[in-house]
Amino acid sequence: MPSVVKLSDQLINDARPYANAMHRSIPKQIEHWARLGKAAEENPDMPIAMIQDVFVSLEEAKAGKFSDYEFG
Repeated sequence: MPSVVKLSDQLINDARPYANAMHRSIPKQIEHWARLGKAAEENPDMPIAMIQDVFVSLEEAKAGKFSDYEFG
């Protein structure tokens, strides 16, 4: 359920160029940062790049873009 949240002008201004570059809305960019931050806090030994790769992998799996791993 959507909620109204007050954010600082600075955060919104910081998010704008990233949102534009990633073709996201500013609220979606801030949600993305929050999701990454939450995952980083829950997994302090995992690099951010790996967390991002996990997110991409999960979305690829949802889209049916996966194959069985062949050992050896």
